[in-house]
Amino acid sequence: MANRSFNGPEKAKLTQIVNEGIIVLEEIDALNAGLKDTIDAIAEELDIKPSLLKKAIKLAQKGKFTEATEDYETVTDILETVGKTI
Repeated sequence: MANRSFNGPEKAKLTQIVNEGIIVLEEIDALNAGLKDTIDAIAEELDIKPSLLKKAIKLAQKGKFTEATEDYETVTDILETVGKTI
């Protein structure tokens, strides 16, 4: 693979996008850490698993509640069919 050399304006654009990308990714990491802490605190307060609260948030954000419900019902049907429900 040949090395590509970038001219002055291209180098400036690349430098800018890399620096801005680093800042955005660091902000995302900080926001995710804050959300995790909040989820953990509320889950503990409400005595539920943090993973369930996080899943509920993701389903709400993506608008996929109906799809998740249908998947759960199918899994339930399969387990009932093979006699593996409690």
